[in-house]
Amino acid sequence: MNLEKPTETELLRLARQLDSRALAQIYDQYSPELYRYAMRLLGNPSIAEDCVAEAFSRLLRVLAAGKGPRDHLRAYLYRIAHNWITDLYRREPPGEELDESISSDASPPEDATDQNMQRVRIRQAVEKLTPDQRQVIVLKFWQDWENEEIARLLGKPVGAVKSIQHRALSALQKHLQE
Repeated sequence: MNLEKPTETELLRLARQLDSRALAQIYDQYSPELYRYAMRLLGNPSIAEDCVAEAFSRLLRVLAAGKGPRDHLRAYLYRIAHNWITDLYRREPPGEELDESISSDASPPEDATDQNMQRVRIRQAVEKLTPDQRQVIVLKFWQDWENEEIARLLGKPVGAVKSIQHRALSALQKHLQE
């Protein structure tokens, strides 16, 4: 079977058969973005790695049990990570959640201080958002997800995601104007 560019459905079909090449491709394809997502919400590389490892471990367990997703693999993996992070926050409330999550382009040294201060202000403003608002902002603007994908992940209607996004942007604007 040619695994260079299989569809997600084909990849999942092979993964349900525990095909090692399909499982490796799923990991290679989704682990980097899942790690970035976890880092943006957790701010700790070690814990973000644990989150990604747990997401793929849970996926493998459900596939081995003959269950798991038939489609929307990306959303399924993000849902696992979301649930894991939610459980983690229930056990230990977050401290510094976002760590250098806003990347900057190379700039002249004289701009470095201003950019650093702006990043700190944005990070502090994002940390003041509710968990749902924070997650929508991270997925929409830093992970480039569509509203439909976010809705599927959160188990909410698209209209609710748009509403959360609107409230989050309003809150960010308010926090940044303080």
